[in-house]
Amino acid sequence: MPKACFYLNNSLANSINEHVDISVARCYQCGKCSAGCPIVEFMDYSPSLVLRYLQTELPENDDAVLRSKTIWYCLSCEMCIARCPMEVDIPVIMDFLRIESIRLRKTHKEVKNIIRFHKAFLNTIKRNGRLHEMGLVLDYKTRSLDLLQDLALSPGMFKRGKLRILPEQVKNRKEIKHIFTIGSNKRKNKSIKN
Repeated sequence: MPKACFYLNNSLANSINEHVDISVARCYQCGKCSAGCPIVEFMDYSPSLVLRYLQTELPENDDAVLRSKTIWYCLSCEMCIARCPMEVDIPVIMDFLRIESIRLRKTHKEVKNIIRFHKAFLNTIKRNGRLHEMGLVLDYKTRSLDLLQDLALSPGMFKRGKLRILPEQVKNRKEIKHIFTIGSNKRKNKSIKN
């Protein structure tokens, strides 16, 4: 199916089309994505409304989308794309919007801890080659300055073997660090072009 390319040069829809090769113009607002979303009730905008805002190409709508909680609440469960008759890949769009929201410093104030968790999660994988729960908890709690909130849970988790003090060793950790380096370099190169 041909993609529509009627975007304004500086619109968020144009950036999505250019960077992730998805046309938001393909969405005809059937609402199946929103009807199937398991967390739509917690979002400030439904997935279909996010796409509608992007389709308008109005700067104030682009700004509202980037400042929304919706892009951070999306679980990337892919229920939306499974239901979409046009196969609009909303999880990829949400990933792009999260990156742009951070880059343009337009994140919603209530999602700071979600961003801290994302960073802590990726850091523990970069450091250890896989998820190390104890490292994740320590990194996240340090970033959020919320060190004591879940302290009462620790003894029970240790007792059941849910938290290991030392991470499991993974072969070729250097290769995993290299993947992060490549991704970081690609993002820097795209930022320079823009």
